[in-house]
Amino acid sequence: MQRSDFKKLFKSEGPVVLPVIHVLDASQVERNIKVLMGEGAQGCFLINHDFGIDQFLPILEEIRPKFPSLWIGVNFLATTALLAIPILEDLNRRGFTFDGYWADDGCIDESKGQSEQQIALRIAAFRQSSEWKGFYTGGVCFKKQRPVKSRFFASAARLATGFMDAICTSGDATGISPDIGKILDLRRGAGETALVVASGINPDNAANFAPYVDGFMVATGINIEDDFYNIDASKLKQLLAACNHGVQ
Repeated sequence: MQRSDFKKLFKSEGPVVLPVIHVLDASQVERNIKVLMGEGAQGCFLINHDFGIDQFLPILEEIRPKFPSLWIGVNFLATTALLAIPILEDLNRRGFTFDGYWADDGCIDESKGQSEQQIALRIAAFRQSSEWKGFYTGGVCFKKQRPVKSRFFASAARLATGFMDAICTSGDATGISPDIGKILDLRRGAGETALVVASGINPDNAANFAPYVDGFMVATGINIEDDFYNIDASKLKQLLAACNHGVQ
Protein backbone atom coordinates (compact mmCIF):
# COMPACT_ATOMS: atom_id res chain seq x y z
CA MET A 1 0.00 0.00 0.00
CA GLN A 2 1.35 3.40 -0.97
CA ARG A 3 2.03 5.92 1.77
CA SER A 4 -0.58 8.28 0.37
CA ASP A 5 -3.19 5.52 0.21
CA PHE A 6 -2.49 4.51 3.80
CA LYS A 7 -3.13 8.04 5.01
CA LYS A 8 -6.24 8.33 2.85
CA LEU A 9 -7.55 5.12 4.43
CA PHE A 10 -7.52 6.85 7.80
CA LYS A 11 -8.23 10.37 6.56
CA SER A 12 -5.00 11.57 8.12
CA GLU A 13 -2.44 14.10 6.86
CA GLY A 14 0.24 13.21 9.40
CA PRO A 15 1.22 9.80 10.80
CA VAL A 16 -1.80 7.69 11.70
CA VAL A 17 -2.14 6.94 15.43
CA LEU A 18 -3.57 3.50 16.18
CA PRO A 19 -3.69 2.83 19.93
CA VAL A 20 -3.01 -0.76 20.94
CA ILE A 21 -5.23 -2.16 23.69
CA HIS A 22 -3.82 -5.07 25.71
CA VAL A 23 -7.08 -6.90 26.25
CA LEU A 24 -8.29 -8.09 29.64
CA ASP A 25 -12.05 -8.33 29.12
CA ALA A 26 -14.83 -6.77 27.08
CA SER A 27 -15.62 -4.01 29.57
CA GLN A 28 -11.99 -2.89 29.68
CA VAL A 29 -11.82 -2.84 25.87
CA GLU A 30 -15.06 -0.90 25.60
CA ARG A 31 -13.87 1.67 28.14
CA ASN A 32 -10.60 2.24 26.29
CA ILE A 33 -12.25 2.43 22.88
CA LYS A 34 -14.53 5.16 24.17
CA VAL A 35 -11.45 7.07 25.36
CA LEU A 36 -9.63 6.81 22.03
CA MET A 37 -12.73 7.66 20.02
CA GLY A 38 -13.32 10.64 22.26
CA GLU A 39 -9.86 11.96 21.44
CA GLY A 40 -10.28 11.38 17.71
CA ALA A 41 -7.97 8.41 17.10
CA GLN A 42 -8.57 6.87 13.68
CA GLY A 43 -8.75 3.25 14.84
CA CYS A 44 -7.10 0.74 17.15
CA PHE A 45 -5.59 -2.70 17.50
CA LEU A 46 -6.63 -5.30 20.06
CA ILE A 47 -4.07 -7.85 21.27
CA ASN A 48 -4.37 -10.96 23.48
CA HIS A 49 -1.24 -10.37 25.52
CA ASP A 50 -2.41 -12.28 28.61
CA PHE A 51 -4.28 -15.31 27.29
CA GLY A 52 -4.85 -17.54 24.30
CA ILE A 53 -6.93 -17.10 21.18
CA ASP A 54 -9.83 -19.19 22.49
CA GLN A 55 -10.40 -16.70 25.31
CA PHE A 56 -9.80 -13.75 22.98
CA LEU A 57 -12.42 -14.62 20.37
CA PRO A 58 -15.55 -14.18 22.54
CA ILE A 59 -14.29 -10.73 23.52
CA LEU A 60 -13.82 -9.80 19.87
CA GLU A 61 -17.31 -11.02 19.09
CA GLU A 62 -18.76 -8.93 21.90
CA ILE A 63 -16.88 -5.77 21.00
CA ARG A 64 -17.29 -5.65 17.22
CA PRO A 65 -21.07 -4.97 17.16
CA LYS A 66 -20.72 -2.24 19.77
CA PHE A 67 -18.45 -0.15 17.52
CA PRO A 68 -19.52 -1.02 13.97
CA SER A 69 -17.98 2.05 12.31
CA LEU A 70 -14.62 2.06 14.10
CA TRP A 71 -11.58 0.67 12.28
CA ILE A 72 -10.48 -2.25 14.50
CA GLY A 73 -7.49 -4.47 13.84
CA VAL A 74 -6.28 -7.48 15.82
CA ASN A 75 -3.01 -9.09 16.77
CA PHE A 76 -3.08 -12.75 17.77
CA LEU A 77 0.08 -12.80 19.85
CA ALA A 78 2.94 -15.01 18.66
CA THR A 79 1.13 -16.23 15.55
CA THR A 80 1.61 -15.58 11.87
CA ALA A 81 -0.97 -14.74 9.24
CA LEU A 82 -1.10 -18.42 8.27
CA LEU A 83 -3.10 -19.05 11.44
CA ALA A 84 -4.74 -15.65 11.70
CA ILE A 85 -6.31 -15.37 8.26
CA PRO A 86 -8.54 -18.45 8.59
CA ILE A 87 -9.69 -17.17 11.99
CA LEU A 88 -10.47 -13.73 10.58
CA GLU A 89 -12.24 -15.36 7.65
CA ASP A 90 -14.43 -17.39 10.02
CA LEU A 91 -15.25 -14.30 12.08
CA ASN A 92 -16.13 -12.46 8.89
CA ARG A 93 -18.49 -15.22 7.78
CA ARG A 94 -20.27 -15.01 11.11
CA GLY A 95 -20.72 -11.25 10.86
CA PHE A 96 -17.72 -10.07 12.90
CA THR A 97 -15.55 -8.28 10.37
CA PHE A 98 -12.24 -6.88 11.54
CA ASP A 99 -10.44 -4.35 9.43
CA GLY A 100 -6.82 -5.33 9.88
CA TYR A 101 -4.33 -7.87 11.12
CA TRP A 102 -0.93 -7.14 12.61
CA ALA A 103 1.51 -10.03 12.82
CA ASP A 104 4.57 -9.61 15.05
CA ASP A 105 6.50 -11.64 12.48
CA GLY A 106 6.02 -10.88 8.81
CA CYS A 107 8.18 -13.92 7.93
CA ILE A 108 10.66 -12.04 5.76
CA ASP A 109 14.09 -13.63 5.36
CA GLU A 110 16.51 -10.91 4.31
CA SER A 111 19.13 -13.51 3.33
CA LYS A 112 16.98 -14.85 0.49
CA GLY A 113 15.47 -13.48 -2.68
CA GLN A 114 11.86 -12.51 -3.38
CA SER A 115 11.02 -15.88 -4.92
CA GLU A 116 12.55 -17.74 -1.95
CA GLN A 117 10.33 -16.20 0.75
CA GLN A 118 8.49 -19.46 1.28
CA ILE A 119 6.34 -18.54 4.30
CA ALA A 120 5.61 -15.02 3.06
CA LEU A 121 4.57 -16.49 -0.29
CA ARG A 122 2.21 -18.91 1.47
CA ILE A 123 0.71 -16.00 3.40
CA ALA A 124 0.25 -14.08 0.15
CA ALA A 125 -1.57 -17.06 -1.35
CA PHE A 126 -3.77 -17.31 1.75
CA ARG A 127 -4.66 -13.64 1.45
CA GLN A 128 -5.42 -13.98 -2.24
CA SER A 129 -7.82 -16.88 -1.77
CA SER A 130 -9.41 -15.76 1.49
CA GLU A 131 -12.80 -14.11 1.82
CA TRP A 132 -11.22 -11.80 4.41
CA LYS A 133 -9.71 -8.86 2.53
CA GLY A 134 -8.50 -6.68 5.36
CA PHE A 135 -5.34 -4.65 5.89
CA TYR A 136 -2.20 -6.65 6.74
CA THR A 137 0.97 -5.44 8.40
CA GLY A 138 3.81 -7.72 9.44
CA GLY A 139 6.82 -7.24 11.68
CA VAL A 140 10.11 -6.64 9.86
CA CYS A 141 13.34 -6.33 11.87
CA PHE A 142 10.96 -6.52 14.83
CA LYS A 143 11.54 -6.93 18.56
CA LYS A 144 11.75 -10.46 20.00
CA GLN A 145 12.18 -11.93 16.52
CA ARG A 146 15.37 -13.22 14.91
CA PRO A 147 17.99 -10.43 15.09
CA VAL A 148 18.68 -8.71 11.78
CA LYS A 149 22.00 -6.96 11.22
CA SER A 150 21.67 -3.29 10.40
CA ARG A 151 23.25 -3.67 6.97
CA PHE A 152 20.21 -5.74 5.96
CA PHE A 153 17.51 -3.31 7.16
CA ALA A 154 16.96 -1.73 3.76
CA SER A 155 16.91 -5.03 1.87
CA ALA A 156 14.49 -6.57 4.40
CA ALA A 157 12.11 -3.66 3.88
CA ARG A 158 12.47 -3.89 0.11
CA LEU A 159 11.55 -7.58 0.21
CA ALA A 160 8.60 -6.93 2.49
CA THR A 161 6.97 -4.44 0.14
CA GLY A 162 5.73 -7.30 -2.02
CA PHE A 163 3.99 -9.11 0.82
CA MET A 164 2.15 -6.66 3.09
CA ASP A 165 0.16 -3.45 3.03
CA ALA A 166 2.45 -1.74 5.54
CA ILE A 167 5.82 -2.69 6.96
CA CYS A 168 5.86 -2.71 10.76
CA THR A 169 9.02 -2.31 12.79
CA SER A 170 10.02 -1.59 16.40
CA GLY A 171 12.79 -0.83 18.82
CA ASP A 172 14.61 -3.56 20.70
CA ALA A 173 11.85 -4.08 23.28
CA THR A 174 8.41 -2.92 24.40
CA GLY A 175 8.52 0.78 25.21
CA ILE A 176 11.86 1.27 23.42
CA SER A 177 11.83 3.43 20.33
CA PRO A 178 13.83 2.38 17.27
CA ASP A 179 17.06 4.10 16.38
CA ILE A 180 16.42 6.81 13.80
CA GLY A 181 19.13 5.28 11.61
CA LYS A 182 17.14 2.07 11.47
CA ILE A 183 14.05 3.97 10.39
CA LEU A 184 15.98 5.80 7.67
CA ASP A 185 17.31 2.48 6.33
CA LEU A 186 13.85 0.91 6.35
CA ARG A 187 12.36 3.98 4.70
CA ARG A 188 14.96 3.78 1.96
CA GLY A 189 14.19 0.12 1.36
CA ALA A 190 10.43 0.55 1.56
CA GLY A 191 10.29 3.30 -1.03
CA GLU A 192 6.71 4.58 -1.15
CA THR A 193 5.23 1.61 0.74
CA ALA A 194 3.69 2.51 4.09
CA LEU A 195 5.92 2.07 7.16
CA VAL A 196 4.64 1.97 10.75
CA VAL A 197 6.36 1.80 14.15
CA ALA A 198 5.05 -0.33 17.01
CA SER A 199 7.17 0.48 20.05
CA GLY A 200 8.53 3.37 22.04
CA ILE A 201 6.55 6.21 20.50
CA ASN A 202 5.24 8.90 22.82
CA PRO A 203 4.15 12.56 22.60
CA ASP A 204 7.72 13.75 23.16
CA ASN A 205 9.45 11.83 20.35
CA ALA A 206 6.75 11.32 17.71
CA ALA A 207 7.74 14.42 15.73
CA ASN A 208 11.25 13.01 15.27
CA PHE A 209 9.85 10.04 13.33
CA ALA A 210 6.93 11.76 11.61
CA PRO A 211 8.77 12.69 8.38
CA TYR A 212 9.77 9.08 7.74
CA VAL A 213 6.91 6.88 8.92
CA ASP A 214 3.22 6.72 8.21
CA GLY A 215 1.74 5.39 11.41
CA PHE A 216 2.28 4.57 15.06
CA MET A 217 0.78 1.58 16.87
CA VAL A 218 1.19 2.67 20.45
CA ALA A 219 0.33 1.44 23.94
CA THR A 220 3.01 2.16 26.55
CA GLY A 221 3.53 5.72 25.34
CA ILE A 222 -0.11 6.68 25.89
CA ASN A 223 -1.08 4.47 28.80
CA ILE A 224 -1.71 5.61 32.35
CA GLU A 225 1.53 5.60 34.34
CA ASP A 226 2.42 2.07 35.53
CA ASP A 227 -0.76 0.71 33.90
CA PHE A 228 -0.29 -1.72 31.00
CA TYR A 229 -3.99 -1.85 30.15
CA ASN A 230 -5.60 1.59 30.13
CA ILE A 231 -5.17 4.66 27.94
CA ASP A 232 -4.43 8.07 29.41
CA ALA A 233 -6.65 10.43 27.42
CA SER A 234 -4.34 13.40 27.93
CA LYS A 235 -1.29 11.52 26.59
CA LEU A 236 -3.25 10.35 23.56
CA LYS A 237 -4.40 13.91 22.91
CA GLN A 238 -0.79 15.11 23.05
CA LEU A 239 0.36 12.36 20.68
CA LEU A 240 -2.36 13.15 18.16
CA ALA A 241 -1.41 16.83 18.31
CA ALA A 242 2.28 15.98 17.81
CA CYS A 243 1.45 13.91 14.75
CA ASN A 244 -0.70 16.62 13.24
CA HIS A 245 2.14 19.08 13.71
CA GLY A 246 4.48 16.61 12.06
CA VAL A 247 2.67 16.65 8.72
CA GLN A 248 5.12 16.05 5.88
